[in-house]
Formats: sequence, C-alpha cells, structure tokens
Amino acid sequence: MHYKRVLLKLSGEALMGERSYGIDPDRLAEYANEIKAVVDQGVEVAIVIGGGNIFRGIAGASKGMDRVQGDHMGMLATVINGLALQGACEDAGIQTRLQTAIKINEVAEPFIRRRAMRHLEKGRVVIFGGGTGNPYFTTDSAAVLRAIEIEADVILKGTRVDGIYTSDPEKNVEATKFDFISFDEVLKKGLKVMDTTAFTLSQENELPIIVFDMNTKGNLQKVISGENIGTKVNL
Repeated sequence: MHYKRVLLKLSGEALMGERSYGIDPDRLAEYANEIKAVVDQGVEVAIVIGGGNIFRGIAGASKGMDRVQGDHMGMLATVINGLALQGACEDAGIQTRLQTAIKINEVAEPFIRRRAMRHLEKGRVVIFGGGTGNPYFTTDSAAVLRAIEIEADVILKGTRVDGIYTSDPEKNVEATKFDFISFDEVLKKGLKVMDTTAFTLSQENELPIIVFDMNTKGNLQKVISGENIGTKVNL
C-alpha cells in the first residue's frame, strides 16, 4: 500500500445517503465495507466525521442561537455519528474505538494521543468525535489536527465529488478537474477544499490532502494504493 496510516475525513451529510437528514444504515454499511477492505490489507485508519446531517452550529447561530451553544450541539452530533459508524464497522468485523474531545466517559474514550496511536498499531480503527473540543473550529480543523497528532501520511477527504474542480461541477458542466494542485494554487484560485484554518494548518505541517469520491465502491482502496483517483493537494 502507498500509505500506511491515513486520516479519513467524512462529512455528516455523507451519512444521509438519499435522505434529507439523519443517518442511512445502508450508506453506513457501504462505508464500513470500504474501510474493512483497506484495514484487512494492513492500513491503519483513523476517521473524523462531521455532524451536519444532525446539527450544524453555524446554521443555528445564523438563526439567533448562541454560537458557542450551537457548536457544542454540533460536537454532540459528531459523537452520535461516530457511534453509528463504530457500530457499522464492528458489524463488518473491524475492531473500532471511539475517542472524543469532550468527556463522555460512559459512551467513549477521551482523546489521548498515545492511546490512539497504540490502537492504530494494533489494527483498530479509531474514530475521533467531538471535533477539536472547542467552539469556532470545524471538523475539518479537527481532522487536520488529529492527522498531525497521530502522524498520518495523508488526509483523505471523502466527498460525493470526485476531486477539486475549477468551479462547482454540480452547477457548472464546463468545470474542469485538477489531478494535482499545490496549496498555494488552491489559495490563489480561491478554491474551496477545507476551511482556511484547517487548510493552512495542513500546509504548514506539509501534510498532503486527497479529495475523492467516497461513494464509488473501491475508491478508498485505490486512493490508498496510490492510484490517481481524485485530486491531490501537495506542496
């Protein structure tokens, strides 16, 4: 395999499948099978998942809710998604641990870096819930932070689009895809890959990002094998 240890970033919306909100058990099972295929080949997998399918703090704040309170609700939503993904992974036969940035000891382990790395070394999938544990930070920032902390080789951002385009391919049929692009080019062209805080943190730590379509069967395995799937952002 091209990468030994990866951080997979999934959006909460990805878990909705064809639904308008919530969690689609079929989509969960599909993701668990994709993850199992790479774990069985010896790849160490950590996952950060968003909570937008349940609650998004910034959306609540736009409607008059206190932003800090809204973000805390969003963190709890990521824990719910983490529990759902953990259950699906264990149903697929993968040993899984859920660690959270906020203390919910009856539900999940607290995030402890050394323990997380030991789980990965033992072949367990580690899901990080609760974002960074701080309001005003997105799960993109949590993904980059955790990837740096566990010394991941790459961040894999699984989306419903097969890479980074010159503009939104769902709105502009003439949008063209990049196979490779530098961090500087992304910033210069104003392309949306991650929020600025997360993206800058990744750049400063020389941590590559690959954006790919997670909903196509076998793509996760292809990306980790080094095939030219999606778009790679590098220095």
